[in-house]
Amino acid sequence: MNDICIDIDYSQVYKHGQRIGGDVFLLSKSDAGNIVTATLSDGLGSGVKANVLASLTTHMANKMSFSAMDINRSAEIIMDTLPVDREKGISYSTFTIARVTFSDDKSYIHVSLIEYDNPESLRFRGADPLNWDRTANTLNRQKAVKKETVYSSEFDLQPGDRLIYFSDGVAQSGVRLGSVVYDEARGVYTFKQKAPDAGTSEVGPQGWGVDSVREFVRKQLRANPDISSRDLSRAIVTQACTYDDQHPNDDITCVVVGVRKPRRTLIVTGAPRNRDSDRRLAEIISNYEGSIIVCGGTTAKIVARELRRQILPDHSPAGELPPCSTIAGIDLVTEGMLTLSAAADRLSRKTVLMDMPEDAARRIIRILRDTDQVQFIVGTQINDETSDPVLAARIGVRMPVIDQMTRALEELYFKEVEVSYL
Repeated sequence: MNDICIDIDYSQVYKHGQRIGGDVFLLSKSDAGNIVTATLSDGLGSGVKANVLASLTTHMANKMSFSAMDINRSAEIIMDTLPVDREKGISYSTFTIARVTFSDDKSYIHVSLIEYDNPESLRFRGADPLNWDRTANTLNRQKAVKKETVYSSEFDLQPGDRLIYFSDGVAQSGVRLGSVVYDEARGVYTFKQKAPDAGTSEVGPQGWGVDSVREFVRKQLRANPDISSRDLSRAIVTQACTYDDQHPNDDITCVVVGVRKPRRTLIVTGAPRNRDSDRRLAEIISNYEGSIIVCGGTTAKIVARELRRQILPDHSPAGELPPCSTIAGIDLVTEGMLTLSAAADRLSRKTVLMDMPEDAARRIIRILRDTDQVQFIVGTQINDETSDPVLAARIGVRMPVIDQMTRALEELYFKEVEVSYL
C-alpha cells in the first residue's frame, strides 16, 4: 500500500424542516481505479424537486468525466440539458466538478475543476491559502436570459494540499431575521448567538462569506494540520449551522479533497496455521503503525499469549452481539464471526452510525470510517489436511464475510484493502 492517500469526504445538513436535501454530492471511481470524480450540485430551492435536478446533474457529470470527452465539453452538455427557471432565467441547479487523476503510486495527482454558480472553491497548501488561474467560459444558451459563465482550471496536488468547495448554504449562513445585527460603533455586522456563553462571531451583510470561510479553514489547519477531510468538512458545516442558529436557512454541504499520509487499520481474525505463524502474527502486531482490531476468541488468546499480555473484560454496551474484551496495546478485541458478519452487513447497506446499536460491530465501523487503508490478516487453521492456505481460508466461514467487507469498503467507501493469509 502507498504512503500517500487521496482523502475525499463531505458533510451535509438539510434546510430546516426538510427531509430531502436539494444539495447532492456524488463520488465515483473509474473501472481502472485511477480517476475519481467528486461532484457537488445545488438544486434550485429545496426539497424533492431540487434533489431530483441536483441528482441528475451529479450523475451526468460523473458519467461524462470517465469518458474521453473534454471536461469543459461535458459541462456544456450538462448546461444544455438542465432546464431554466422561467421567472429567474437561471439553471435549476449549480455544480462543482472535481476530476482527480492519479498514478498508481500517487506521485502524480492532477485535478480538473469545473465550477458553475457555486461559491468560489478554496485551495490550501498546509495552512496557507493558494490562488490559481481560472479560465472563464461564457455560454449563450437559447433558453437562458443572461450570459452564464463556467470556470475551469487545472492543477496538481501534493501531500498537505486541500481543495474545498461548498454550496451557498455555507457562504450565506448567518443571513436570518434577527440573527445578524449591524454594530454602528464598529461598522460591522455581528451575529448574535443564542446559545449560552457562545459570544458573537462576525459575518458580513450577505452571510458568512467565502473570505471568512477561508480564514476559518486556515485556523483549523493551523490548529490541526493532519485533520481528515471528514472532520474538516464537518467543522465547516457545524460553524455554518451555528450562524444559522441551528435552523439552517438552506441546505449546507461542504466537500474536502486532501492529500496526506494514510491512516491504517489492521484486522486480525482466525487462528494462524501453526505456532511459527503465531509468532509471526505477534511481530506484525507489535510493529504495526495504525489501529489494530482482533476478532475471535481463539485469535485473541493467541495474540495475548504471544505478546504476554492479559485478556480483560470490556464493560462497554454490547447489544445483541457478544461483548468485547481488552488487550493492552490493541484498539479493539471482539468476538469473531457474529460481529464481523454484522459489520459486513451494515457496511454493505451503508447504515449510518447513528442508526446502529451500541455494540462491537458499531465500534469496528467507527474505526474503519476514520481509516484509509485496511489490512486483513486471515488465519488459515481450518483443516490440517488442506495444504493450500488460501484454499483453507476460502472453505471456512470467514472468507465470504471478509470478501463482503472488502467489496463494501472498496466500492462504497473507497478504502484501500489488502487481504493476506497466515
